[in-house]
Amino acid sequence: MNFDLTSEQEMIKRTMREFADEEVAPSAVERDRNKQFPLAIFKKLAEMGIMGLPFPEDYGGGGADTVSFAIVTEELSRACGSTGITYSAHISLGGAPINLFGSKEQKIKYLTPICTGESFGAFGLTEPNAGSDAGETRTSAKEENGEFIINGNKCFITNASFANHLALTAVTDIRDGKKEISAIIVPTNVKGFTVIDNYEKMGLNSSNTTELVLEDVRVPVDHLLGKRGEGFKQFLMTLDGGRIGIGAMAVGIAQGAYDKALHYAKERKQFGKSISSFQAIQFKLADMAMKIELARNMVYKAAWLKDKGKPFSKEAAICKLYASEICMEVTNQAVQIHGGYGYMREYHVERMMRDAKLLEIGEGTSEVQRMVIARIIGC
Repeated sequence: MNFDLTSEQEMIKRTMREFADEEVAPSAVERDRNKQFPLAIFKKLAEMGIMGLPFPEDYGGGGADTVSFAIVTEELSRACGSTGITYSAHISLGGAPINLFGSKEQKIKYLTPICTGESFGAFGLTEPNAGSDAGETRTSAKEENGEFIINGNKCFITNASFANHLALTAVTDIRDGKKEISAIIVPTNVKGFTVIDNYEKMGLNSSNTTELVLEDVRVPVDHLLGKRGEGFKQFLMTLDGGRIGIGAMAVGIAQGAYDKALHYAKERKQFGKSISSFQAIQFKLADMAMKIELARNMVYKAAWLKDKGKPFSKEAAICKLYASEICMEVTNQAVQIHGGYGYMREYHVERMMRDAKLLEIGEGTSEVQRMVIARIIGC
């Protein structure tokens, strides 16, 4: 087994580390405080060709692989979780379903602006009564005179305020009590489509989290993404890829918290010496380093399997589950190592701890990941 990154991946890692340190990190506290979306950062990422990194060059993408996507997501998240989740959702939830299931015409029209950064990527799945049980989707799309008439609500949707269009799931038919769920591409500026951005969140405050309200929204039937009735299967495949993004985010936030804690432990003096010389602190830092490395390796394995065209659902669930849970643990310990200062915003780790919690919930809760893994191993 070869654990070396390719020269291209190494270049991406160096470039994104420098970008994260110089462009993302300095104003992360202020953006969190003011709930300011990092639009200027993403304009620069678009200029760098990062916004369509893993998508085909034919549609303005970079033609890179999933490992490279994970690297970018990790480095952005290391500096700012909100920036990391914005990028991860843009790629894995916004662009990926169009790339996977869209026709050539749909890719030209809808994937290209995502790759160039003209539009942010978003995906309309979760509903007030359809979270872990996405099969309970109630948003409906009735076909009439060559159009879908869509009615319903979506909640907790990332990036929708800055998306020109998004794919969403809707019930297109019910037969013998069984719902036919399809995916449909919907422009966000059509009549009856409302994006509401008023959530008060625990963390990830400079990311965009919205509610969607659709009231008699009309789109042509050629906006159907893939085949009718395959929306459920499509979003399960989309979520598999999205879990790699969440895993990479978790590794990045954990790495950022660990870096802050290690630096603080070396600088902080108590009882006449640095607290990093005390075994109690050393053991905390050693455990943090170990778990971050294990999580990163699992993220890379899932990404590598995806790139090789091999089954990766189990590994995606494992990397998302393990990385998100150790991220919560690592950020908690980072606050502890900082002591009272860890509770203060200016020291960053309290923000990282708040941001970490969502990773155990989004893209399938930890409980759902265990269900997925159990099903795949034959339980």
